[in-house]
Amino acid sequence: MAILEAQRPTDGTEGAPQELRPSASPWSLVALACLVWPAICTVPLFLTFETAYRNVFPPSWYDEAPVVPTLGPYGVADPRGIKPLGLILGLLAVVVGQFFMICYHYLRRSSHLGGLKRVQPQVRDYDFSEGLSTHLSNPEGFVLLGGYLIGTWMLGWMPSSYYSFAGGISWKHVAAQLLLQDMIQCFMHLGEHKISTWVYQNSHKPHHRFTNPRVFDAFDGSLVDTICMILIPLVITARLVPANVWSYMTFGTLYANWLVLIHSEFVHPWDGLFRKLGFGTAADHHVHHRLFVYNYGHLFMYWDKLLGTYRDPCNLWGKQFNKDV
Repeated sequence: MAILEAQRPTDGTEGAPQELRPSASPWSLVALACLVWPAICTVPLFLTFETAYRNVFPPSWYDEAPVVPTLGPYGVADPRGIKPLGLILGLLAVVVGQFFMICYHYLRRSSHLGGLKRVQPQVRDYDFSEGLSTHLSNPEGFVLLGGYLIGTWMLGWMPSSYYSFAGGISWKHVAAQLLLQDMIQCFMHLGEHKISTWVYQNSHKPHHRFTNPRVFDAFDGSLVDTICMILIPLVITARLVPANVWSYMTFGTLYANWLVLIHSEFVHPWDGLFRKLGFGTAADHHVHHRLFVYNYGHLFMYWDKLLGTYRDPCNLWGKQFNKDV
């Protein structure tokens, strides 16, 4: 018989439901929370399972072989000759991934996925609907990034392999994209901080007004910051990794949602494992927001360890960070 016990937020979260519910083992809650990662990849995982996309879409809507768009005199292809299905599915993958990520955050914030631990001891209270609307209406994150994806696809500027539906998801290519994107982003990030005060103030400083970030602050920055740290690395990564549409799609939704998750005000159930693997955690990124000059990487901490700029949040607990984050 399940033992009913009162579940109260352990971090001072205002407005979180306090009700009786069956207790659950920590491992089952961790497993349930970690399902957000395959959920983020729902679209590419579903459509590539036993080549399901062939049963969903007419063959005339996509290309199995790589496509080399014909560029006109101005260096752009005629959009009428570009099949948009890959682009539409890629955007849909990110939207679906965001939906599951936001649901996960809501359940975590409401203590439905176990007890909570804040990264920083200071409580930054906010209304969930306000945070969500701020996140979704952010032009630097979604409008600029969406414009880049639509423009590069429909104008024929993507490498030929990215238009191919053949081969399913190549996890080797996904890993290469994530690593390369984050490495370039790390050095762009370091440059924004170190080149000059003027560069910092006109690029990255607006994002640093959040010294105790919440999950919805991830894409709240400046136009220049988004171009330098997201779009330029995307352009370079696409030209160095010969991925197909499914790998590009999987990389895109993992990247977009991971960037949001590392801004979370709460410790994630997988953070202990991630830190052992050198993957970026929410606490790692809070170190950067709080101390400014450490942990310039986002998804991985390898670059900071090589540069000597890594600081382990577990060694900084006290006034600024909670213990065992």
